[in-house]
Amino acid sequence: MEQTWRWFGPKDPIPLSHVRQAGATGIVSALHDHYRGEVWTENGIAERRAMIEAAGLRWSVVESIPVPNAIKLGGEPARDATAAFAETMRRLARAGLEIICYNFMPVVDWTRTELRHPMPSGGLALRFDMTDFVAYDAFVLDRPDADRDYTLDLLATAEARLRTMTSDEVQRLERTIIAGLPGAEDSHSRQGIANIIAQYRDIGPDDLRANLRAFHETVVPVAREVGVRLCIHPDDPPFPLFGLPRIVSTAQDLDAIFAAVPERENGLTFCTGSLGARVDNDLPMLLESYLDRVHFVHLRNVSTDPDGSFVEDDHLVGNADMVRLLALLLTEEERRREEGRPDHLIPFRPDHGHLLLDDQDKKTLPGYSAIGRLKGLAELRGVLTALTHPTYGVLQ
Repeated sequence: MEQTWRWFGPKDPIPLSHVRQAGATGIVSALHDHYRGEVWTENGIAERRAMIEAAGLRWSVVESIPVPNAIKLGGEPARDATAAFAETMRRLARAGLEIICYNFMPVVDWTRTELRHPMPSGGLALRFDMTDFVAYDAFVLDRPDADRDYTLDLLATAEARLRTMTSDEVQRLERTIIAGLPGAEDSHSRQGIANIIAQYRDIGPDDLRANLRAFHETVVPVAREVGVRLCIHPDDPPFPLFGLPRIVSTAQDLDAIFAAVPERENGLTFCTGSLGARVDNDLPMLLESYLDRVHFVHLRNVSTDPDGSFVEDDHLVGNADMVRLLALLLTEEERRREEGRPDHLIPFRPDHGHLLLDDQDKKTLPGYSAIGRLKGLAELRGVLTALTHPTYGVLQ
């Protein structure tokens, strides 16, 4: 498997030289200043690739071309936005980039309620607390009809929790939730969130599925034509937020997506953390079901609470049996290699990581500190080395 590292470009606090020291050989990146769905410039793509290659690394995966709300909402505006996405794909393909990760989450991307949750080790983790989220959604944002989406007991618990919070704590909770919003949707305020959520008032799960299918029916043939593999990222977390539908969360969701547009270019980013945040998702079964269209892998682990809360745990601790999953991925790589497929090597990256040591006092991007991901990558590399050892490994 190819060891990769997410890098946010020249403004990333972690330089590419440090990525090389971590042992990664591939970079996962994007033109992160293009948030509004505009076509990426060929010069911009070439400059990013040259910068990565000058550091002795390879731009392995594009994560992500943003999918703007216009596409998710459907209708006439979706056509131009989809055409722009397809043109960016063509330009990336001409630059030699073949794997594109993207998501289809309405309004909010990944969402957490705490960015520095203390762990028993002393490290700091990302956490999603259901009670805190409901307190914000129902009583701070005061979303219309929010009470219909939660049980009476949960609403009462959330309201009581909010009464114990100071105004500074409420503001911090809001900033943390907003951290999961796409970068330039003009929604970095309470009213901005409310305005965009309101646009989805008449969009249910079936409508969002239809809009995803329409998107795929345009871009997947382009991907096949130009030699690109698309891989949709699961919802994070894998359940509805703010009353909005989420349709990339379960086995049934994935079945529907791939049955609607079955070409292998319509692929999957297998994220063990996102899918693992639902205890009813059987991760080995899911991976085995879609192995042939897994083009990219995010490896992280979560530990869950009965109410749906979860914390991002150590990479080898939590709901995901990482050793079994890596064994399945290595077996799939060998199958592809025997078939002579050029896409036999599956890139993975250590996703997120705890804030450890002096990173706790440095400027870092949430979930993307250096030392926590270095630790995760080293642990995953150790598992891979053991599984493939010529004497002791189980994959002979």
